[in-house]
Amino acid sequence: MHPLLFTPGRINRIAFKNRALVAPMTRISASETGVPGEVMRRYYASFAQGGFGGVITEGLYIDNAWSQTYAFQPGIVSDEQVAGWREVVAAVKEAGAVVIAQLIHGGALSQANRHRDTTVGPSAVKPRGQQMAFYYGKGDYALPEAMSEQQIREAIASFADSADRAVNQAGFDGVEIHGANGYLLDQFFTDYQNQREDDWGGTLEKRLRLTLEVIRAVRDRIGREAMLGVRISQGKVNDFQHKWQEGEAGALRVFQQLQQAGVDYIHVTEYKAWQPAFSDNTRSLAALARAGAPDTVIIANGGLDDGELAEDQLAADADFVAIGKAALANHDWPLRVQQGEALRPLAENVLSPVATIKEGEY
Repeated sequence: MHPLLFTPGRINRIAFKNRALVAPMTRISASETGVPGEVMRRYYASFAQGGFGGVITEGLYIDNAWSQTYAFQPGIVSDEQVAGWREVVAAVKEAGAVVIAQLIHGGALSQANRHRDTTVGPSAVKPRGQQMAFYYGKGDYALPEAMSEQQIREAIASFADSADRAVNQAGFDGVEIHGANGYLLDQFFTDYQNQREDDWGGTLEKRLRLTLEVIRAVRDRIGREAMLGVRISQGKVNDFQHKWQEGEAGALRVFQQLQQAGVDYIHVTEYKAWQPAFSDNTRSLAALARAGAPDTVIIANGGLDDGELAEDQLAADADFVAIGKAALANHDWPLRVQQGEALRPLAENVLSPVATIKEGEY
């Protein structure tokens, strides 16, 4: 059963024992100063012990300026944060899994930042929706300040600096640039949030430019041997139904340019990974990524709760699958799937009233 799911794989020079990865999921369980501790070490190691071939961390903020998004979110900026991650990474690797650091800048979606009282984004456009209560948020998002050229350049440098710390100091096998779900890089790509008239806004290529420049800067810093990926989505945590205005043709251009920028993998996430990305065609976002970036590894995420759905995605368009809520409910998801055991449903208290790591999860 599930021959593709349990076939070893490779991204860049990094070998995976299977094609099942833990998707990045924010758990706001670091210290107030963003340092991961023993609870997080055991939490992440438990996925490796449960048979996952790789673990992608929750988003780690990248500077002491505007990137922090949530209270008790971990960072990868200070020596203390790096030292904490070094312990987490060692535990995951010891249990037999690859470990990837996701790097994030919250931009206009920042709802708690101990370094700043204000937020920034591509333009002074208030984000849609409400702050997320299970991450200690309340009410509307703040009106962000439009980023200056200098602030944009500083953000790019912070991604590169943090990637260097993650790979060369904390020991991660690679990094994933978070260009999805409504955070800063996605804000620049989103037509209604980015109203700039300079070289960072307007056309698809200009709106994607920040993501591409971050990828290039990170690659320059970590070299060719370290694994580098990017996460891309249409929907956002604050605008679930959003679709790219350029449709399927634009999506193909996006994936072509991401491949040309030098990523080793593209991680696409949708509510249900297999569903059509646009109403006027049948191809999923993963299928469009495969078509637009044929020489790049594709990771699919979204509703792949059981082994059959995961296997189907691997047979269709993906090289790896990233498991989210089903992994939270089953840290041993690969072992259960491989052995034909029943999967547990997600307990109500795991993500509520707040999404902290609960005792007994690991």
